[in-house]
Amino acid sequence: MSEKLKVGILGGTGMVGQRFISLLEDHTWFEVVCIAASARSAGKTYEEAVAGRWKMTTPMPEAVKKMVVMNVQEIDKVAALVDFVFSAVDMTKEEIRKIEEDYAKAEVPVVSNNSAHRWTDDVPMIIPEINPDHAAIIEAQRKRLGTKRGFVAVKPNCSIQSYAPLLAAWKEFEPVEVIASTYQAISGAGKTFKEWPEMEGNVIPYIGGEEEKSEQEPLKILGHIEGDKIVKAKLPVISTQCIRIPVLNGHTASVFVRFNKKPTKEQLIEKMVSFSGEPQALSLPSAPKQFIRYMEEENRPQVALDVDYENGMGISIGRLREDTVYDFKFVGLSHNTIRGAAGGAVLCAELLKAKGYI
Repeated sequence: MSEKLKVGILGGTGMVGQRFISLLEDHTWFEVVCIAASARSAGKTYEEAVAGRWKMTTPMPEAVKKMVVMNVQEIDKVAALVDFVFSAVDMTKEEIRKIEEDYAKAEVPVVSNNSAHRWTDDVPMIIPEINPDHAAIIEAQRKRLGTKRGFVAVKPNCSIQSYAPLLAAWKEFEPVEVIASTYQAISGAGKTFKEWPEMEGNVIPYIGGEEEKSEQEPLKILGHIEGDKIVKAKLPVISTQCIRIPVLNGHTASVFVRFNKKPTKEQLIEKMVSFSGEPQALSLPSAPKQFIRYMEEENRPQVALDVDYENGMGISIGRLREDTVYDFKFVGLSHNTIRGAAGGAVLCAELLKAKGYI
């Protein structure tokens, strides 16, 4: 255990924080030694702090039950205990930007699930299979912050995971226009059906801020480093609608794509199923063996059957076919709180450790 990196979880009592704790229970590289949250939870044992609010389907890990929750604002105390932290704090964006940079300035690397720093010029927003090279911007960020070890890295929005990886897999065919409608699970709002009974049998055609994130974040991921900032890609142009549906876990996307160099269906399938990156090459602990799979059945992927593919870290694609207006259309599915949130951040941290940044 002493060889594992010591990890803190900021915002550890919320749904994403709980998912971090579950995913890290038996992690081969990382050990949770500190959980920090708001002042109202500080001083309680973790078991007391989340009493009646444990939202995972698996039991609370024994190792954290008696761990005393620390105050997330006591940065020096947390920093003294950890090698790095995951951030899932529930604050305003301004507060999140400040506290994450304050941890970084205390020489603590921060791997964040939050959106506050996704558009900070020198903060990498990473899907490890797609843009691991963006980690190089960390050196510019450290110069700005005046740190040797500390930095902030983020993972992107959960809703883009079911289609953005395809844009990378199909890069050589030059996607130029994308229309995506995402049908998003209630856990993306940190809720269960017990807490949100009005979602049962209901659809809400609006999720605040989600469409802007879904249209712009893939462009930063597909962009490149220029000097001390990441410049987003100009193409493809992406238009989205994001809809909340009565599903607990799993974001589904219905996607239409136009290419500059139109491929065949067979070429698209071959490129997606063979697509892999540094996580697979490095055999990172959380990496799916096959990142993207294609399902031939007309009625797949389905949330009930497919959301846990590759332990929730893989992406399932189906119904790829030519379209009458665009070139091709397909349906994608990803697990929003594993690949789309905590699991994606854990894989990002594994990548940053393997590359020597943590």
